[in-house]
Amino acid sequence: MPHRDRITTIHICYSLWKQGVSPEQMPVELGIHRATVYRWIRGFKRKGLKKFIRDYVAAKKGRRQPRKTDPALKARIFAIRDEYKKCCGEKIQFILQRDYHTTIAISTIYRILGEKYQLRSKWKKYSVRGFVRKGEKPREVIQTDTVDLGHLYAFTAIDTFTKEVSVTIASRLTALAGREALKAQLQQFGKIDHIQRDGGPEFKREWQDYALKHIASIRTARPYKKNEQTFIERFNGILRKECLGYLHYKKRDLHIVQQRVNEYLEYYHTKRPHLSLNMQTPKEFAMSHLT
Repeated sequence: MPHRDRITTIHICYSLWKQGVSPEQMPVELGIHRATVYRWIRGFKRKGLKKFIRDYVAAKKGRRQPRKTDPALKARIFAIRDEYKKCCGEKIQFILQRDYHTTIAISTIYRILGEKYQLRSKWKKYSVRGFVRKGEKPREVIQTDTVDLGHLYAFTAIDTFTKEVSVTIASRLTALAGREALKAQLQQFGKIDHIQRDGGPEFKREWQDYALKHIASIRTARPYKKNEQTFIERFNGILRKECLGYLHYKKRDLHIVQQRVNEYLEYYHTKRPHLSLNMQTPKEFAMSHLT
């Protein structure tokens, strides 16, 4: 049977169908599979010949290649995210429309952001956060957390190598209070190479902005993974057991509680031996490694 292109074959199939030729005889005449004949006839009935051929040609073009975003627009999206404190794609879309009269889909914005940043998917909330670092020298790794004392909160931090700690009592569990506690921790520890926190509200905007300026590396512990915060969780238990107990303190007790904690920390650092430090106190152990 002589070769003919597909469009010509469709025209012949349509003519045979209009002449009343049985679909069972057409495959022999046209050199195509009978299933193809029946599929084409269904298309003729539903669309007519012209629209069927038009759709057939369009389908054979393959998938449309995705549009490439203008590099200048990409740079503008990155700049907006940096300027507006790592804002979400919805806010970037709003700012682009308001300030630059540019319309772009939110999905495209997130695809562009994904080229530069590691974004947290709402479908994969517990994404990889990096390995849990262990301190091998003083000030290399600090773990920080908070203890709920009723109407007061203890912002705690521990050097995982020397076991030295910092405790700041505050009346509110906010990022502003967390920032003030971080300042006290930096004043006590000096330079901090890496700090690990949990995902609480006290470690959000103000805390993070200050930490990024003074600490090289920050890690957020995974939710419900207490073993990633073992050092600070252990100290939090010691603080309750040996100093504050399990009472609910009032805001008016802030200065009294802070004074009690300061007195305990003096004992903790200079008199309390640690099994993990070969029965040395944190102060003795730190002095032997800092000098």
